Amino acid sequence: MLLNIIFILDQKINQIIRKIILMSIIFAGFSASSSAQFIPQKFGKGLQVVGKDSTYYIRFGFRFQSLYTGEWSLADDKLSGAEDFEAGFLLRRSRFKFDGWALSPKLKFKFELGLTNRDISGGNTSEFRNAPNFLLDASVEYNFYKNFYIQVGQRKLPGNRERVISSGNLQFVDRSRLNSRFNIDRDLGMQLKHKAKAGKVLINSTIAISQGEGRNVTQGSFGGTDYTFHVDILPMGKFASKGDYVGADLKREKTPKLSIGLTYDINKNAVRERGQLGSFIKNSDGDYVGRDLNTFFADLMFKYQGLSVMMEYADKRAADNNPFVLDGLNEEIGTFYTGTGFNAQVGYLLKKDYEIAFRFTDIKPDAGVSNDETHYTLGFSKYIVGHKLKIQTDYSLIKKEGGDDALLIRAQVDIHF
Repeated sequence: MLLNIIFILDQKINQIIRKIILMSIIFAGFSASSSAQFIPQKFGKGLQVVGKDSTYYIRFGFRFQSLYTGEWSLADDKLSGAEDFEAGFLLRRSRFKFDGWALSPKLKFKFELGLTNRDISGGNTSEFRNAPNFLLDASVEYNFYKNFYIQVGQRKLPGNRERVISSGNLQFVDRSRLNSRFNIDRDLGMQLKHKAKAGKVLINSTIAISQGEGRNVTQGSFGGTDYTFHVDILPMGKFASKGDYVGADLKREKTPKLSIGLTYDINKNAVRERGQLGSFIKNSDGDYVGRDLNTFFADLMFKYQGLSVMMEYADKRAADNNPFVLDGLNEEIGTFYTGTGFNAQVGYLLKKDYEIAFRFTDIKPDAGVSNDETHYTLGFSKYIVGHKLKIQTDYSLIKKEGGDDALLIRAQVDIHF
């Protein structure tokens, strides 16, 4: 009875918090109207406001994704053995996003909130003070000298390309299995960025120093510091509309464009099973148990006249090549997810912005960590207003070592104001 009362109160509190956030946004908009001017924009560009004295600019956007999934287990790994069908609807993501600049376009900010249960889940432990994970991004970036930028706050780390691409700009319904197993996600800290140009060649590099435990940890660092080194090389020049980090060639690049990315991440004394993600590892005394995790990513994006190709390779290792954590009684208390993954996808944009795409993903965890998986995915998309309003569906055959294969179908509507 007491647990039911607590659960109901928790639900009510979450509803109240969401209403407060929404009312605050509305109130801020009305308050700003007397000292700012609204800039009319077309659909998908958000609500934009500029101060009358030109000391600030802010853009507010809202988006959500409505998802349907259906999955069959394949007995004897045969399509004719399809059974145990499960289906469901899900509000996959629902988010508020603010960005803009203050005083000068050289001082930019970004703030993003997640509102669905899936977005805010995972905060019911002491490391998060048992609070929902509302906050996704909160950062300030300053262009302090020529092509040098410093960013502080909570943001995505410069890891694998698929993770850095916004979930609203994906070529398929969602990211690949490589991303969910190996990505280094968001973290709190500082990033130093530099942009260089040598003739037509562009080189964008980033060094990040972060806490190492992921987003919204409230009690400081439980392990050690995380160091991320990233470089993007664009030998054929700049993509249209930042297309090197957007799925599908919606701009139909007139000349070939290529971006090659390399990342190396060192998470010192990591205490979560996947670095910035996963469960915290504690021994029988309640002390955190950490181990150095080293992650390497190599990826590329190629686009030309509607054709797009993206490839990624990931390799995550514990420093001593031992992913298993034992306590004093030699009982396993945690396992770091280590191994390798490869993902490749190719798509072609047809007339009237229909697209067909294929993705191949191969995951090979270290022995004893998990089982190998291979995913074959065929995707179809209709871009009504680019990625701002689209309908996507994909069909996946999932081959699982040590278990029944599976057949997965998904369909999703994505709208971004």
